[in-house]
Amino acid sequence: MALERVKAYFEEAGLSGRVIEMDQSTATVEQAAAAIGCEPERIAKTMSFLLGEEAILVVTAGDARVDNKKFKDEFSQKAKMIPYEMVEEYIGHAPGGVCPFAVNPNIEAFMDVSLQRFETVYPAAGSSNSAIELSLSELEQHADSKRWVDVCKGW
Repeated sequence: MALERVKAYFEEAGLSGRVIEMDQSTATVEQAAAAIGCEPERIAKTMSFLLGEEAILVVTAGDARVDNKKFKDEFSQKAKMIPYEMVEEYIGHAPGGVCPFAVNPNIEAFMDVSLQRFETVYPAAGSSNSAIELSLSELEQHADSKRWVDVCKGW
């Protein structure tokens, strides 16, 4: 189970007990914000895309939307989200719980600049009813982020 892998990852990283499990769904930005009690923009949503045959993750602020032109400028191809029914196969987490931790091998993660206005954010933790509060530097480190990108609008 993805949640157990994420919890084990954070225990090994010395951050045991930081994963929050809730009784209600955190599968959408709005649900996660309500469950956690924070502003929706502080939910760090992890979006999965295909670059050719390779999967990547882009972590954005909850109020940000991918800008197709910026995405193409950054990654040299049009944004193509992984089909819903294939996300778990590619990433290792099911939709609603996708996060950049404890993912399948060779998945690159990128952080969008829309996150940089916050001290801490709440990404999912492998299930549709979990999250973890992390500083931006913790998020960058534990997501094994390749780099910061600017591929969003609307925030």
